[in-house]
Amino acid sequence: MTPVISATGLFTPADSISNAELVTSFNDYVALHNDTHAADIAAGRLAALAPSSVAFIEKASGIKARYVLSKAPILDPATMCPRFPERPDSDLSVLAEIGVAAAKDALARAGRDAAEVDAVICACSNLQRPYPAIAIEIQAALGIQGFAFDMNVACSSATFGIQTAADFIRAGHARSVLVVNPEICSGHLNWRDRDSHFIFGDVATAILVESVDCAPKDHWAILGTRLKTEFSNNIRNNFGFLNRTAPEGEGRPDKLFRQEGRKVFREVVPMVSEMIVRHMTDLGLAQHNLRRLWLHQANAGMNRLIAERVLGHEASADESPTVLDSYANTSSAGSIIAFHTHSDDLHPGETGLICSFGAGYSAGTVFIRRMG
Repeated sequence: MTPVISATGLFTPADSISNAELVTSFNDYVALHNDTHAADIAAGRLAALAPSSVAFIEKASGIKARYVLSKAPILDPATMCPRFPERPDSDLSVLAEIGVAAAKDALARAGRDAAEVDAVICACSNLQRPYPAIAIEIQAALGIQGFAFDMNVACSSATFGIQTAADFIRAGHARSVLVVNPEICSGHLNWRDRDSHFIFGDVATAILVESVDCAPKDHWAILGTRLKTEFSNNIRNNFGFLNRTAPEGEGRPDKLFRQEGRKVFREVVPMVSEMIVRHMTDLGLAQHNLRRLWLHQANAGMNRLIAERVLGHEASADESPTVLDSYANTSSAGSIIAFHTHSDDLHPGETGLICSFGAGYSAGTVFIRRMG
């Protein structure tokens, strides 16, 4: 069987935090911290914290706002992290809840009933628990038979999920597979770190990958997929039950997201650019064949440089659209949001690329063509 992308879905939280709101909160925390530790700072025993600014954030990342599920606690200088009420085990988890919302959107757009789906893959960076799998919870909430499982390849989870789903279809193990990417990145972000407190947002996306013989007429042919990983500590999150120490481990920065941003930029840009160009060549595609690039939404500068190396010229907003300004980095969901919101205008026969890259390092490319 030949796999295609039938539809995508998107869930966006109701609340957004602007850079101005975020900077006000962060700078209030900085002032409080420096005042509380004034004696140690004056004696040279502790370094003073530096304030942030809207100009700094936008120059460093291109981000202007981010959607979150728990706004007030994040902006509270005394808390500065999301707070979610505990739910009993009998209730749907928050991660499954937003995943179900995105999945329902994808199913509706494809005109597909959940009962027609054979498998669910929950592919994301930040899983709420080790087990039972969030994917199985989503499967049960949607009333899907078959099988489901979780997978984590950080920011590349969606493209890895697409290839996995496509392989299931090629092998005859399934005809219709939901790849769901619920990302609550706010819970793993160090909101007290000036260099990264602005990076992430919350969202959920879904991709319906199906056999072409049951897909809607208006679908996306998958021309080829390719995956790549190289180990690096430059993006790391140590949170996990084997790495937690209590009580002193609560809130430790090393248990949250951290990165060596300059090293990531310097190493990932050439790795991803070369991977795309090589895959494109192997598929018999040239630069002029690519109508649009839907790149991972992590950093505007990285995307500009990768797009330029792939296309041979500076990409226009039409050739390489961004959602980074309003959604921020949403990990595995970023490239899917870009595709979901900037693909309806492509005509049958036009070709594009969904590409993700992130911690691992990991990267995935999915070349697709509009059919209909």
